[in-house]
Amino acid sequence: MSDVTTFMSGEHRRCDDLFAALEAAAGEGNWDAAAAGLEAYLDGMTHHFEIEETQLFPEFERLTGMAMGPTRIMRMEHEQMRGLFEELRTAVAAHDEETVLGVADTLNVLMQQHNLKEEEILYPMADQALGDGADAFARQLGAEA
Repeated sequence: MSDVTTFMSGEHRRCDDLFAALEAAAGEGNWDAAAAGLEAYLDGMTHHFEIEETQLFPEFERLTGMAMGPTRIMRMEHEQMRGLFEELRTAVAAHDEETVLGVADTLNVLMQQHNLKEEEILYPMADQALGDGADAFARQLGAEA
């Protein structure tokens, strides 16, 4: 079974791993690896947000009629994270370890809270709304990954 919760939670783990590699490289002062890690992480997050914002959220809203509910909050949090991505990009380019690690800490807290809300609330609600179609929809999301 590969429902939305399973698939999207796996996407979270993949992005978390990319984030950890970036953070480790910056902590070691390996700025080439940090810059490469940042781009890999940002590519992963951009793609993840795109899947959610262009496919999952609209389908959830269509099925549930809840356009001002959890998806609205998730989109707002995506915007907060995008702002932190830019701060991180600037700090990595400047080889500013203190700022990188500070922004990374803030971003990590926000991401973990965000992921928990998605994994414990939104994704299970999406699976429920999709019913028997949850597996097929998850496969469609995976095809876009």
